Amino acid sequence: ERGGNNSFTHEALTLKYKLDNQFELVFVVGFQKILTLTYVDKLIDDVHKEFRDKYRNEFQQKGTLGLLNGTFDFKDDFMRLLRDAEESSKVRAPTVMKTFEQSLKSQKTVKCMIETRGEKPKEKVKNKKNKGSKKEGTEAVAAPGKASAGDKQPSATGEREELTKDEILQKNREEFFKRHMKAGEKSSKSPKPEAQKEKGKKPRVWDLGNSNAKVLDYSNSATNGSAEACPVEEFDPDTALGDRNREPGRLYDLEYESDDEAEEEKVIQNPSKPSAKKGGLGGMFGMLKGLVGSKSLTREDMDPVLEKMKDHLIAKNVAAEIAVQLCESVAKKLEGKVMGTFTTVTSTVKQALQEALVQILQPQRRVDVLRDVMDAQRHRRPYVVTFCGVNGVGKSTNLAKISFWLIENGFSVLIAACDTFRAGAVEQLRTHTRRLNALHPPESHGGRTMVQLYEKGYGKDAAGIAMEAISYARNQGFDVVLVDTAGRMQDNAPLMTALAKLIAVNAPDLVLFVGEALVGNEAVDQLVKFNKALADHSMAQTPRLIDGIVLTKFDTIDDKVGAAISMTYITSKPIVFVGTGQTYCDLRSLNAKAVVAALMKA
Repeated sequence: ERGGNNSFTHEALTLKYKLDNQFELVFVVGFQKILTLTYVDKLIDDVHKEFRDKYRNEFQQKGTLGLLNGTFDFKDDFMRLLRDAEESSKVRAPTVMKTFEQSLKSQKTVKCMIETRGEKPKEKVKNKKNKGSKKEGTEAVAAPGKASAGDKQPSATGEREELTKDEILQKNREEFFKRHMKAGEKSSKSPKPEAQKEKGKKPRVWDLGNSNAKVLDYSNSATNGSAEACPVEEFDPDTALGDRNREPGRLYDLEYESDDEAEEEKVIQNPSKPSAKKGGLGGMFGMLKGLVGSKSLTREDMDPVLEKMKDHLIAKNVAAEIAVQLCESVAKKLEGKVMGTFTTVTSTVKQALQEALVQILQPQRRVDVLRDVMDAQRHRRPYVVTFCGVNGVGKSTNLAKISFWLIENGFSVLIAACDTFRAGAVEQLRTHTRRLNALHPPESHGGRTMVQLYEKGYGKDAAGIAMEAISYARNQGFDVVLVDTAGRMQDNAPLMTALAKLIAVNAPDLVLFVGEALVGNEAVDQLVKFNKALADHSMAQTPRLIDGIVLTKFDTIDDKVGAAISMTYITSKPIVFVGTGQTYCDLRSLNAKAVVAALMKA
């Protein structure tokens, strides 16, 4: 699925590879990363051609078993090709500057140079004269309209004979702008209003609002941030939970209702309309037109289909750069592949693209939070999760959803309020803590408080608060610590340094990037710069980067799910949670096939 990039770097080695789709071979060359070998591409192409041509018959007769069981005496050929490639790189002489005789300037004679230089001032003088005469004409002819137009015509034709086309165009533009400027000045001269408006701003009164300001005044509250002193908030559990018939503690898969049957009906009905006009033969030939037959696919066959696929992906919110790379990798995967008799290029390319997208959404390392929490329990330490992301993506809201999911699975949670910057951030988490404790009171869990907020107010060092919260959780026996951080833009260097410090000092088990599903190209920029900032500002030799993604506001995008592809492609990290609504139960796990089905929908 990443075949568009034909090189891979691992520690001190660089690997370059080439695919032979006809015989299903992969040719790989490895060399030291520090070396700049200019002949590597030539070498791998030559080896590919030589090896394929030498053993073509054996591949065709024996197939894959012949490849596995066969012995290939290719060492001498390889050494010869390597020597040729090395010599070809040495033979190339450095580029030499052209001599004066080889340049275009030497072909010009002195006479022609003098003539061109002599003509220019004459033209300039003529132009100045013409401009002067034009000004005099416009000043003289101001009152009559028709007569002046008749007088101007012969002079204008005389000027145009002397001027070039570009100069005529420029003059016409100037005249056009002058006319419009004069018209604008006339219309702009409007009489000043006699009555001046009253100074000062009146307070706005909302129709449905409360006009009494005392009701909204919370400044005399005596609670001072302590959760115990806060009054218990009355709320309807149905509004917080949503679906009451769900299975507690289960993280449901993301669902997508595909209209396959409706699409099939449309596909059957559409070809029948033109075939009725053209007759029976026309419909039959139309059906057979796109079939490939038993031949190998070329880039020319795939280019029109890939161009449509690329535009389709971009329209579905996939970042433009990633859409191009995906189509390039599909082209490399299919080029030279022999197709079946009754398959079309479009269906083959679409199938390959779908497989690539599913592979991208299912990265190699799967994050299993519940398993990791139980593993941390065995070691008698809390499992620490840090949330980071840009402003307004829903970090605190989705942190509360994840807290609810963990509580329903029997784990106690400590929320660390490390957003000491945004006004109301601590109060927001305090409200969530009260509601979660109301839904899961200590009486239901043997007198154990399942969720608690650790806060130190505003303007404090976030890394220090996180460290204290983890120490507190270890002493009090909490299973999970969820660290909420302030939203920050990826270009803000001081805030990115502070985030890198928090992660480096506290070494969380999981670093989750919270991103919204509404973004397109911005998703790539955010993730790349967050990872780069964490790497640059980390003090460790192997810096800690983002481990997973929380994709929020997924219920707002319909089938434009391209942000999921962009984020996983650029980081190779899994989407751990998907936020799909406003209640605590609106948390899902990613279903790769459902997302790809939505993405490929026309």
